[in-house]
Amino acid sequence: MTYSFEDLKTDVAEGRIDTVLACQIDMQGRLMGKRFQAEYFVESAFEETHSCNYLLATDLEMETVTGYKSTSWESGYGDYTMKPDLGTLRRIPWLEGTALVLCDVLDHHTHQEVPHSPRAILKRQVKRLEAMGLKAFMASELEFFLFDQTYDHARQSGYRDLKLASGYNEDYHIFQTTKEEDVMRAIRKGLQGAGIPVENSKGEASSGQEEINVRYAEALDMADRHVIIKNGCKEIAWAKGKAITFLAKWHMNAAGSSSHIHQSLWSLDGKTPHFFDKQGEYGMSETMRHYIAGLLTHAGEITYFLAPYINSYKRFMAGTFAPTKAVWSKDNRTAGYRLCGEGTKGIRIECRVGGSDLNPYLAMAALLAAGIAGIEGKLELEAPFVGDAYSGKDIREIPKTLRHATGLMTNSAMLRQAFGDEVIDHYTRAGTWEQEEYDRRVTDWEVARGFERA
Repeated sequence: MTYSFEDLKTDVAEGRIDTVLACQIDMQGRLMGKRFQAEYFVESAFEETHSCNYLLATDLEMETVTGYKSTSWESGYGDYTMKPDLGTLRRIPWLEGTALVLCDVLDHHTHQEVPHSPRAILKRQVKRLEAMGLKAFMASELEFFLFDQTYDHARQSGYRDLKLASGYNEDYHIFQTTKEEDVMRAIRKGLQGAGIPVENSKGEASSGQEEINVRYAEALDMADRHVIIKNGCKEIAWAKGKAITFLAKWHMNAAGSSSHIHQSLWSLDGKTPHFFDKQGEYGMSETMRHYIAGLLTHAGEITYFLAPYINSYKRFMAGTFAPTKAVWSKDNRTAGYRLCGEGTKGIRIECRVGGSDLNPYLAMAALLAAGIAGIEGKLELEAPFVGDAYSGKDIREIPKTLRHATGLMTNSAMLRQAFGDEVIDHYTRAGTWEQEEYDRRVTDWEVARGFERA
């Protein structure tokens, strides 16, 4: 389902749309922007609007972080230009009279794309693939927890004594998810109405945990869908007096929430699968073998873009369906990278490392960069891991901390070549700031453990 600028103008003229959300993507993968009176948007703002350049140099709490080259108090925090990509225009059914468009972020003076903006980073890797005669299709599976309180209630209670939407593990349960259908049906219908083809929703492997799955798409389109899905899920839950969290690990006794990313490469016309070779082992082409070898060779270096916060690393626990080893295996959910669709044109590799807190543009760009490095270097793929990867000895591990992952990203020659030094330096600062903020905090656990006994 497409929704054109002409459709928008008709809807505005006939009174069906009165508000247009013009949104850019911040470093955390959130929608940031403005609500336009629809008449003004179709008259003028569809060309461009502006935002403060601090939006790509803040943390989750919108703190004006020092140490960024791109902007600062000293430079005066000037403007970016937001250029609406009218190909992303869509109605938003769950908000009355509302349409939404995503924007590229441009330098206010040169009108060139800002290199460290998430959409620009992914677009650069897509262009590298196009120069190789290839197109990436991707799909992200998003997991989250649903609570029977509002966001305000959760915040006012200090995020304690929260009431989950269910009292037991609801993985694939139909009866339990029937109880949650008021919210989940609204999410499915809302996303479908917003032009995002929904496949299904399901209960996941913990109390109150849900998963939403949508149809695969070209990499940039999938990343666009991903950010709208997350924002939409939160808005729909809020409207129904509920709350949703995409924290990778909301509670130590609960399963983590992931964002598995399925990947395959095709011809530019999208008709010929470049990962499939019916003569190859498991149906894998040489291109696919090189691509996966690139993912594994650079697995540690790209982990920051799959797990960007302190909390992200709490998810990597043995026996929880979250991986701890960066190995590949055939249809094996204990491995970080799982081969799916064996022997068919739908053959693909699923990265199971990323959490639901990732920024999809950055995660997909990092995966593509590593895969391209594998193809360009004709890297040889190791044998698939067989058995329980959690108990595997002397095999490649996923970094255990943000500090470690940030260091590997910072020192990655591959990422610096693919993204550029300024981009890697920018996200290095984001990673070190997150670590600095955590390091100076005193947690409830520390106080309770040591107040009397230390």
